[in-house]
Amino acid sequence: MRKNIVAGNWKMNMNLQEGLKLAEEIENYYSEKPGKTGVILCTPFIHLAEVAKVLKSGKVSLGAQNCASEASGAYTGEVSPAMIKSTGASYVIIGHSERRTYYHEDDSLLNKKTVLAIATGLEVIFCCGEVKEERESGKHEEVVRKQLEKGLFSLSTEEFKKVIIAYEPVWAIGTGLTATPEQAQEMHKFIRDLVSEKYGKEIAEDLTIQYGGSCKPSNAAEIFSKPDVDGGLIGGASLKKDDFCAIVDAMQD
Repeated sequence: MRKNIVAGNWKMNMNLQEGLKLAEEIENYYSEKPGKTGVILCTPFIHLAEVAKVLKSGKVSLGAQNCASEASGAYTGEVSPAMIKSTGASYVIIGHSERRTYYHEDDSLLNKKTVLAIATGLEVIFCCGEVKEERESGKHEEVVRKQLEKGLFSLSTEEFKKVIIAYEPVWAIGTGLTATPEQAQEMHKFIRDLVSEKYGKEIAEDLTIQYGGSCKPSNAAEIFSKPDVDGGLIGGASLKKDDFCAIVDAMQD
């Protein structure tokens, strides 16, 4: 069965004390509330081990925002998937547009990270999406197809079952612009069809595809109402408990 999942990506925000306070507020809210929607907090590395201690109910999971492409060794400043897993985290975001843009991470590197993360026992939230010029020139499907083929489609079927795909139109991240619900549905269906061609209909139907890009309480319900949208990867709105919980609750309704 396909799972609905909403993940909060805190990005490079909040010191440890602020992050713990927010995690406690979200944990307290969901520990009292039955829910059909999975909730994940993707925090900076320094928060992981302490936030893991706060998430006791099993209702809220923990993830990292990136990982190294190597298992261990002389890679100063890097954090391996095994280190992430040892904190109690069970997810990692790979291929976020900010990593692709600012740190020039290409599809082959992201594939290497994905394979290693899954082998280590983490589940991967794999991001894909086009920039404004690619959308306007009609190349958005071609761009996303390439990102998935090169980043993910070397995985075995069993490995692929450990993947969530997050479609993020890059032109809608932090800009206040949002893909229309129809645009989101069109791309999510395109992604599901690609996966069906590669791994078969059953795997594609079970795949969780999240929407990311200026999703907020005011538009979440409409976006989430589309049949191929299975949740969200939430940036700015995940930094306030009321906003984030309202988005998760929009998926529940």
